[in-house]
Amino acid sequence: MLQLVWGGHKPLGAYDILDTLKRERRGAAPPTVYRALVFLLQQGPVHRIESRNAFVGCCLPETPHGGQFLICLVCGLAAELNDVRIDTAIRNGAAGAGFVVAHGAIEVEGLCPHCQDGEGG
Repeated sequence: MLQLVWGGHKPLGAYDILDTLKRERRGAAPPTVYRALVFLLQQGPVHRIESRNAFVGCCLPETPHGGQFLICLVCGLAAELNDVRIDTAIRNGAAGAGFVVAHGAIEVEGLCPHCQDGEGG
């Protein structure tokens, strides 16, 4: 399953993953996919794109970090940023408000270079 999520930069929903798995393994079922995704999220090699209810491979799975994602409105590709300054600003701002950040992800929608050039979609 990890290979499916890591296979591209387009976030995949759980049922997209299930459909692909069913072609390879007849017994694939939604609970199995969801359990595996929860495990992968906890271990770090995948991120959940909340706005798409989908999953994408992490570019730094060995390092705990917040997620910043650029998501194309046309083709759906997602690019992960790892700008420590953004994480630091959020944590400092939260601390100033007496808040402790447990998990955070930032999702920014726009157009990827290919779609800006009319090549995407």
